[in-house]
Amino acid sequence: MNPAQSQPEKLDSPKYDLARLAACGADVFISANVEIRRPHLLRVGSHIAIDSGFYCTTGATLGDYIHIGPYVTVIGGAPARLEMAGFNTIGAGNRVLCASDEFLGAGLVGMSPPEFRDTVCVEPVIFEAFASTGTNVVIHPGVTLAEGSVIGSCSLVTRSTEPWTIYRGVPARPWKKRPSEKMIEAARKLGYGPFAAQEKSD
Repeated sequence: MNPAQSQPEKLDSPKYDLARLAACGADVFISANVEIRRPHLLRVGSHIAIDSGFYCTTGATLGDYIHIGPYVTVIGGAPARLEMAGFNTIGAGNRVLCASDEFLGAGLVGMSPPEFRDTVCVEPVIFEAFASTGTNVVIHPGVTLAEGSVIGSCSLVTRSTEPWTIYRGVPARPWKKRPSEKMIEAARKLGYGPFAAQEKSD
């Protein structure tokens, strides 16, 4: 093998100013080509990659080992939140709605004055550990992706999921179970959370 091939690839991409964030761990790459409207509300852990085109208007807390693919949108404004526990991926082109007008005729939508506004649903979107999504997934407010659940590409998620289950479709429905053993064992070896604690007590 060529010695150069055994070295990790070094990407020379412009980077976001991490000092703008509320908190930031180690080994974090955020593309310079992102729009984070409220960086003071964004806290990120370690081993994070956020690709070009990320657009975020909400607060967010990201654990460790998370990848957010290109052109992901997270919207809802200052009161809304995205929470990711760790070991998660959001696929390219996802739309994560942490707040939305209900559009049921209770008032006007868009940039209307507050006294004339429609009812707005503001509920966090939560990714529990090991939960991930494929490309072009849409997630509605208040959805919790349970531990280890995965959403297939081009699915619409309107309800919270069951652990270690693969979902797909519009709306997303359970497809089949996902094995957990190798992922949990890897997290244990990395010394993370309840997985590490469980190993010590065995």
